[in-house]
Amino acid sequence: MERRSFLRGAVIGTSVAAFGGTLMRGAAYAAPAQNGPSPYGPLGAADANGIQLPSGFTSRVIARSGQTVSGTSYTWHNAPDGGACFADGSGWIYVSNSEINPGGGASAVKFNSSGTITSAYRILSNTRQNCAGGATPWNTWLSCEEVSLGYVYETNPWGGTSTRRDAMGKFKHEAAAADPVRHVIYLTEDETNGCFYRFIPTTWGNLSSGTLQVLVAGSGTSGSFTWQNVPDPDGSPTATRNQVSGAKHFNGGEGCHYAGDTVWFTTKGDNRVWQVNLLNSTYELAYDDNLVNPGPAPLTGVDNITGSSSGDLFVAEDGGNLEICIITPNDIVAVFLRVTGQSSSEITGPAFSPDGKRLYFSSQRGTSGSSSGGITYEVTGPFRA
Repeated sequence: MERRSFLRGAVIGTSVAAFGGTLMRGAAYAAPAQNGPSPYGPLGAADANGIQLPSGFTSRVIARSGQTVSGTSYTWHNAPDGGACFADGSGWIYVSNSEINPGGGASAVKFNSSGTITSAYRILSNTRQNCAGGATPWNTWLSCEEVSLGYVYETNPWGGTSTRRDAMGKFKHEAAAADPVRHVIYLTEDETNGCFYRFIPTTWGNLSSGTLQVLVAGSGTSGSFTWQNVPDPDGSPTATRNQVSGAKHFNGGEGCHYAGDTVWFTTKGDNRVWQVNLLNSTYELAYDDNLVNPGPAPLTGVDNITGSSSGDLFVAEDGGNLEICIITPNDIVAVFLRVTGQSSSEITGPAFSPDGKRLYFSSQRGTSGSSSGGITYEVTGPFRA
């Protein structure tokens, strides 16, 4: 594949500041990424929580499925999955989906400026297998149902009303990422022949109506693309992914992240990270485990993805060595952390606090291998800025 450079900017997490147009340092970037030394150094021995971290980093447990969140009376949900952080005055909120069916939904943990938990509560109930999602610039959480003919629900991180957004299509939703420049929401589909979509709201900030489009391109791993309207977003009787001739199909769409005129998304079926260059309407591979030379590839089981203020991408594994790996702006892929003793789990929901100093994520099934054994963590340390 031809390697070419582009400019990648990044934003801090998914806080309100991130969507205010403040882009952090960009970097010249060529794809796909190759194995190399982590800018954070090697991993140390597992800590008391069973997590191997670079020097200077520490972890703590925030919540456990079926147990009350420390300092609150709220019982944390099973199978924690996709998540995001929202600024809350001098503190912040971490929201987390529950990938169970039936029940699903999402919960939130609120922190004060020092990182102390002040409350926890339910923000979405009675849905189905809420996997990933995404934050909006107007500070709502889009919680996606990973079921056939699933919906997107728009929820309030502070609690209260949640709304089903039918116009965003009925399909096996996975993740969402907001683009405040083009006023669209990108959507992934977790099917072996799934598509990559964008939703154009009639009015930016109101997802009650709009147009669903699908990416149309050739069969290669790089090239140009266009968008075409999906005739029937309801997805019945014909699935949305089969309605547009020429729609490009991807093997198991997972995480999705937007920053600096680029959107990245992952496909777990082939261990790839795709980058969509929005300024010139081209796409290419940011990572492919089969193209890492010399191997072995450090990142497999490619799943949820987020970005940091340094322009680094943080990619969680469902499988592999149960790691969060980074892809740096200079094309290095390396391990950032590893969870030990939980081989029947997966890492979900990576998200940075608004100041970029804390990384939240979950082990969906923890040490038990059951949805009732989920553990949600916080990692603190000298993240690059």
